[in-house]
Amino acid sequence: MDLGQMVLRADAAGMPLEWIDYQHAVRLYHAEQVAYACGSLLYTLHGGVNARTSLRTRIEVNSIIATYGNHRRRPINYTPPLNNAALFRRDGSICMYCGERFRARDLSRDHVRPVSQGGQDKWTNVITACKRCNHHKAGRTPEQAGMELLAVPFTPTHAEYVYLQGRRVLADQMEFLRAHFPRSSPLRSRNT
Repeated sequence: MDLGQMVLRADAAGMPLEWIDYQHAVRLYHAEQVAYACGSLLYTLHGGVNARTSLRTRIEVNSIIATYGNHRRRPINYTPPLNNAALFRRDGSICMYCGERFRARDLSRDHVRPVSQGGQDKWTNVITACKRCNHHKAGRTPEQAGMELLAVPFTPTHAEYVYLQGRRVLADQMEFLRAHFPRSSPLRSRNT
């Protein structure tokens, strides 16, 4: 049993919300907040023995759980927070100029339209670039630097952002999340 495997939590309507650890999931089961569970069985946790019945408590935690309760609705124009880890994952750890895959430590956030030229630090103006390409481009646009952009930057939806925040996403969790991605999402073709 790998207690590091995260559980995907959704609301009772099936909308993905967040990743939680097994302890948070057990608390939700214990508080009877789990509306339903799907996906594969991740954990079977055993508690103490009841003195009266001699029965031992047992909680089974699935890879996806849907919970009851009031969840704040995200505004229609919701934009997930921008961070390098999610950005690099959005772009598959591939430099959007040279097309090579790199480790996170060798990547950087590049502003397509540089901040020095009025560009903003937002999803639709940033891409993943290796440090070499970012240094070569410097404070210029790709056109000014004679560089071709390999993909158009996009703002992930909430479901896409939940995926981007995940580590070791299981196949059943990916299938669940993918069902909530826009049809045109470049992330649809990702395995995990």
